[in-house]
Amino acid sequence: MINLKKKKIPDADIPAGPMADISFLLLLFFLVSSNIDVDTGIGLTLPEYVEGPQETTKINPERMASLNINQNGDVLLGGQVIAIPQIKKNLKERIAQKIDLEANKKLIVSVKTDRKTNYNLYIQTLDQVKGAFFEVREEYALGKWGKKVIDLGAVENDELKEKIPIIISIAEPETIK
Repeated sequence: MINLKKKKIPDADIPAGPMADISFLLLLFFLVSSNIDVDTGIGLTLPEYVEGPQETTKINPERMASLNINQNGDVLLGGQVIAIPQIKKNLKERIAQKIDLEANKKLIVSVKTDRKTNYNLYIQTLDQVKGAFFEVREEYALGKWGKKVIDLGAVENDELKEKIPIIISIAEPETIK
């Protein structure tokens, strides 16, 4: 008699041992090759550190726009309480008045806070100050060259920065005794 039983074919098994290694390598590859957007904080250009005694210069009060932010959340421009959205409009007028003056007569905006000032309020104030400078620059570029600031060439951009420099002084908060 002939044995007509079918031969049993063994099932194909995929070894699971190296699977963890492969998934770990894929994870590592994607982490290394992808960009992660990180908030870096406020973009400010700080002055270089200078050793020794510092030279002080007297500044004409007409060149200064003094912004003070107290711990209660009040913003004062030149000693007068002002709403944050009004800062840009007020500063734009003063910046525009100083466009055709010499470099040493341009407007300086001094921002001074209290140590207990709300950080969000401080950022909103700085945004308004920078916005005023940027809007004056934009209006000047459109008036003089008929272009937006982003479309200016290198020479025009340098002239614009010389005509309307962004001068913001961030004063150290006073110590509380």
